[in-house]
Amino acid sequence: MGRICAPFGVKGWIRVQPFTQEVDGLLAYPEWWVAGGRGWEIYRVAESGVHGANLLARLEGFADRETAASLKNRDVAIPRDRMPEAGSGEYYWADLLELEVENVHGERLGYVERLLETGANTVLVVKGERQRLLPFVSGVVLEVNRAAGKLRVDWGPDY
Repeated sequence: MGRICAPFGVKGWIRVQPFTQEVDGLLAYPEWWVAGGRGWEIYRVAESGVHGANLLARLEGFADRETAASLKNRDVAIPRDRMPEAGSGEYYWADLLELEVENVHGERLGYVERLLETGANTVLVVKGERQRLLPFVSGVVLEVNRAAGKLRVDWGPDY
């Protein structure tokens, strides 16, 4: 849901680049899971706020710049079971990753490797025999079937 970019100031604060739709999306969670050398580590958020397009936060146990710097370039996550359910026709990006992409003619185009936010719309990066960029819009994405692990699209193999 985000990445720790750098320490901020001298009192243990960090700057976080959020990967959420709303900049302040992570602020709703009092605990963050931070990637570490041995897996995910849970940290309680002592203080936090929005700073432009980023977040600033101080995690409990981090009182100075040096300790905060140890978190640089680590991912921040929230367990799925603690997040609200997506609305009808809405999807968490993580739910779309690795879905097989098949067009209306039954041709396999690959799988969703990652997603990009372009400003106009979200773009699926589909990896197959070659990489394809598909806009995640209703005219292109016809069906998302998470149970079957498939995405059905109106997209030709030569596009």
